[in-house]
Amino acid sequence: MAEPLQFVVITGLSGAGKSQAIDSFEDAGYFCVDNLPPELAPTLVDLFRREGSKIDKVAIVSDVRGGEYFGRLEVLLDDLKERGVPYDLLFLEASNESLVRRFKETRRRHPAAEGGSVIDGIRRERRLLAPLRERASLVIDTSDLSIHELKARLNKDIIQHSRRSSIVFAIVSFGYKWGIPIDADLLFDVRFLPNPHYDLRLRPQTGLDKEVKDYVLESPGTDEYLERLLALLDFLFPRYAAEGKAHLTIGIGCTGGRHRSVTIAQLIADRYERQGYYTIVRHRDIARD
Repeated sequence: MAEPLQFVVITGLSGAGKSQAIDSFEDAGYFCVDNLPPELAPTLVDLFRREGSKIDKVAIVSDVRGGEYFGRLEVLLDDLKERGVPYDLLFLEASNESLVRRFKETRRRHPAAEGGSVIDGIRRERRLLAPLRERASLVIDTSDLSIHELKARLNKDIIQHSRRSSIVFAIVSFGYKWGIPIDADLLFDVRFLPNPHYDLRLRPQTGLDKEVKDYVLESPGTDEYLERLLALLDFLFPRYAAEGKAHLTIGIGCTGGRHRSVTIAQLIADRYERQGYYTIVRHRDIARD
């Protein structure tokens, strides 16, 4: 059965961080549209609710840049509710002082200024958005938040509620003799384990074959190593996800990249996949001689 569509509507004050917010949702695997006229949103919902759609997470930004179309955003929200489409309305705001400073730094025109000053545009926009603020699922004041802090807040309060983890964990087995993976964030060396390469019967096989797997997993020290390694990963994985990291690559290395590292990397990937994490496993050097 396909997962229900997760729909997030982002709105709020100009300069409060909506662009940074939509980037966070895009990093988390959402299909994202910035500055979408509200009247087009039902078409988007219908498209992704069709049977066979590969999209189950959507985030849109709709704000005063939409001009007269933006006034229909409340109608859109009512329509989503009537059609049984669950949604989160995220409202971003900041203090007048913070917003004025940001517009001065970027030297951009405030979309609600209508020829007046930036502060006039901010005040007018607050009045226009007051009804939407009252309907918001989550209101975030970004006055004192860095981009990283905003991203962590969104992951904690919205993104992580929809799925255990939006982060992609890539597990890569490799051989040190062929070089370290340049994209690895964490590296673990399993060359201290007994090497199946020196068993002529096992040498042609790989760490995906049962005999090699049994050899590696039953070797002295493997149990204790896995107990310590998995405890560390159990500690790290949810914290990397909560911090808002979109992709983490874990390298597991042995000498040639065909036996020990393959077995351990596959075990890690299978374990966290069963726990609901999005994992990808790649055995970089398994085909090398």
